[in-house]
Amino acid sequence: MHKTSIFRLLFLFFTIAAFAQAPQKPTASEIYHNLQKLNFVGSALFIATHPDDENTRLISYLVNDVHANTAYLSLTRGDGGQNLVGPELRELLGVIRTQELLQARKTDGGQQFFTRANDFGYSKNPDETFEFWTKEDVLSNVVMTIRKFKPDIIVNRFDHRSPGSTHGHHTASAMLSVEAFDLVSDASKFTKYASAYGVWKPQRLFFNTSHWFYGGQEKFDKADKSSLVSVETGNYFPSLGLSNGEIASLSRSMHKSQGFGSTGSRGTQIEYLELLKGNKPTNNDLFDGINTTWSRLEGGNEISAILKPLEANFNFKNPSEILPQLLKAFQLVSSLKDNHWRTIKLEQLKQLILDCGGIFIEAASEANSINPNENFKVSIEAINRGNNDVILNSLKNLQER
Repeated sequence: MHKTSIFRLLFLFFTIAAFAQAPQKPTASEIYHNLQKLNFVGSALFIATHPDDENTRLISYLVNDVHANTAYLSLTRGDGGQNLVGPELRELLGVIRTQELLQARKTDGGQQFFTRANDFGYSKNPDETFEFWTKEDVLSNVVMTIRKFKPDIIVNRFDHRSPGSTHGHHTASAMLSVEAFDLVSDASKFTKYASAYGVWKPQRLFFNTSHWFYGGQEKFDKADKSSLVSVETGNYFPSLGLSNGEIASLSRSMHKSQGFGSTGSRGTQIEYLELLKGNKPTNNDLFDGINTTWSRLEGGNEISAILKPLEANFNFKNPSEILPQLLKAFQLVSSLKDNHWRTIKLEQLKQLILDCGGIFIEAASEANSINPNENFKVSIEAINRGNNDVILNSLKNLQER
């Protein structure tokens, strides 16, 4: 093993910067799990209103079972709610709940987005909600997120057809999602974001229904579900040592200011989705008929020929043996014409290369707290714990970024 005092690592031909957080130290099983995500080229966006509105079980299923690039769009930051852990309310509570959402996504593996919508408290119906929100502004944020994230499928947590039956914010989020679904492919709408991110056409829009929308579990059990798509979200992941329900519970438990959380659940757990727009899957695969392989990208077949065999023949005792192939794939991914997927997959590849190579980098301050513009000392440790050559290039002050 080799140590040197650096803050930035140049590993052959790309740069990794260290940030203020504990370095990841994944196991071989976790590396394999991330390799599976690398080989799935598809995205899903879950849309609701507040922090804690998201269905963490479905989000975790999309991330860890399907391996899709998945995000939650919360229209508000939850600053109109209650706080069970401290005196902070309104804007300060919004800061707390924002961080809770970010920690939830860090736990289940998804990404997190917001709009400018203000959580002003309970609203009886969406008409009242839109009196406080500037509808066009919030709709523009939803359109921007969809165009930027480019999901193949969108899932609404709430029903856009039931105004007055639940929190007006909830219904409003679904209504905006349904409206945005058709707008994002029209370059004449919200032209600023069309210019910045291009237009996009999601393939399917679902409503993630449940017994809540049927008046209770008993009524839902008796309801005809033949028109719904059902997915099993209780699967166990041997490579992670957790079931999907357990991951979802850990994610849900991040909403501490709202008092949410549980010990987790195990066994079968079915989620039901109603198709609102697009073609209904012929089976219970939400991505059925959507190309989620590397072949959807120009030049992707050559990349797939390298990466798919790595997943099929993964050596859990020695993940580093796939480094040469990962580096070769990195060069090909760097040349992809699709800027959106090139950016996503390069970041995934960078992390996999570091993880497989056993590269460890950590910077620790000698002070617990500092003031702005104050000087402080940092101890930096960089170790190559693997058997492959690594070029250690330079030290960089991240404040220059």
